[in-house]
Amino acid sequence: MSQHPLTDITFESFDLHPRLLSGLNAAGFTRCTPIQALTLPVALTGRDVAGQAQTGTGKTGAFLVAVLNRLLTQPAVADRKLTDPRAVILAPTRELAIQIDKDFRNIGRDTGLTSALIYGGVDYEKQRDALKAGCDLIIATPGRLIDYLKQHVFSFNAIEAVVLDEADRMFDLGFIKDIRFLFRRMPPREQRQSMLFSATLSQRVLELAYEHMNEAEKLAVEADNVTADRVRQVVYFPAKEEKLQLLIGLLSSVDAHRSMVFVNTKIAAEKVTRALERQGFSVATLSGDVPQAKRERLLGKFQKGEIEVLVATDVAARGLHIPDVSHVFNYDLPHDAEDYVHRIGRTARLGAEGDAISFACDLYAMGLPDIEKYIEQKIPTASIDPQMLVAPPPRPRAQAAAGNTADEAADDARNTAGPPKKEGPSRSRGPRSQGGRGERREGERRDGRRGEPRGEARKDAPKPVVAEAVAPVAQADATPAVTNGEAPRKRRRRGGRGRNKRREGEAMNPAVGAGGDNAAPAHGSERKPRREHAPRSERTIPTAPPGPVAAESSPPKQGFFRRLVRMFTAR
Repeated sequence: MSQHPLTDITFESFDLHPRLLSGLNAAGFTRCTPIQALTLPVALTGRDVAGQAQTGTGKTGAFLVAVLNRLLTQPAVADRKLTDPRAVILAPTRELAIQIDKDFRNIGRDTGLTSALIYGGVDYEKQRDALKAGCDLIIATPGRLIDYLKQHVFSFNAIEAVVLDEADRMFDLGFIKDIRFLFRRMPPREQRQSMLFSATLSQRVLELAYEHMNEAEKLAVEADNVTADRVRQVVYFPAKEEKLQLLIGLLSSVDAHRSMVFVNTKIAAEKVTRALERQGFSVATLSGDVPQAKRERLLGKFQKGEIEVLVATDVAARGLHIPDVSHVFNYDLPHDAEDYVHRIGRTARLGAEGDAISFACDLYAMGLPDIEKYIEQKIPTASIDPQMLVAPPPRPRAQAAAGNTADEAADDARNTAGPPKKEGPSRSRGPRSQGGRGERREGERRDGRRGEPRGEARKDAPKPVVAEAVAPVAQADATPAVTNGEAPRKRRRRGGRGRNKRREGEAMNPAVGAGGDNAAPAHGSERKPRREHAPRSERTIPTAPPGPVAAESSPPKQGFFRRLVRMFTAR
């Protein structure tokens, strides 16, 4: 205990409840850390606190002592129901909520207070029954807690104290709307004590404190007392292809009995895990896709020393109390400078020393100046000796013959150019009539209608006669034919020429239908120049041919739409 950055202030110097003090002594906590010595004098009086300190400095013990002492010394609300909790502690991640519950059971073993641990990924009905049975303290993540609150499993009517841990992480994970939802359903801020703790008291965190807290007092631990100063930091500048070899070489050369390797993506975590397993390391992966039961089991094995290396994304970077972590490797530099502080905070907890080794490759080296500006110090650099690069062993022959595994195929697809192909059934390659593109046909390419000649022969060929298509209409509504020797009257060109003729009931002249005015001239003949349209008043009205006229039935009466078209087209 002497190596920890503890102050001379003891817990016995505070007016704590005897049962709480007994639990602290049984857990081995006698003196306060800097954040505890700074916040407890204010929090024990019932005032609101906004505390800033790095992870591993005892923030959890600070607000647990304040909350438990209030519940033991202050009477509950008069009309409190069995299902109404007296205090609630909100955490951004399941791992942090589990850790807070463990600390509560450790120091509150003699208090007689009960707690309910609420978070997603586990049995829903079991947690529901725990809330219905009643508890004094709820330790929860926001999402699952809101589900039970909307179902009226419990209420916040008897809340006396509320704690928001890792407030900056709440913003990063998008929980700020849920936090405001919960605050608005609690008693007014004047009737409850609120405490907020964060690694950084940024502007958005302070705005949240001023909005939902009652004149909170801002308390921050100076930089000389945070654990980051006890971490030996170094940065290497490897190429992207050398990062894995450098990691294996460093893990093999140093006494990394309990190390954490942080990456930015799940694909990188799986790639590093496979390489370290082939090298003989006992390694496990901790990412957002790992089920909750397996995650807890892996963390337990890592804390017991059964797993040497834990490859993790930032889901495990905050709130986890894993003692005796010797080395932290930033395989990928984080995008956010705050995440760098939380990553290296996994080592050198409670005053112990540790090493933080970072790889600044060409993909993430641009974020190094922001990290150094945030921590207000220059990270020492180190050169790469070729002997430090250890290539991972090749895959077994059977695996190499079978090709890449599913995960390795995903890595290859990620590194190749071009967008990934959409999954689904492939298109049929049969004939076009069956829905596919069909095979390439042999012979002459078809261009236009089937059987038509190509080139000049096609140009000179007369167009097909369409008189048969309109023959029924012509028989039903015969129009007087043109006089002998008179050229057929040329109609104005419009779209749907045959349709207009059918509307007027005209009988198409086969010669005109085949060639028409615009038909191509026969071979050796010259195209006649177009003649101008005569005025409507001078046009010749075709007359019936001489001879007896056959009895004809009156043309069918045209509909309103056709008459309207004829009126606007002046026909």
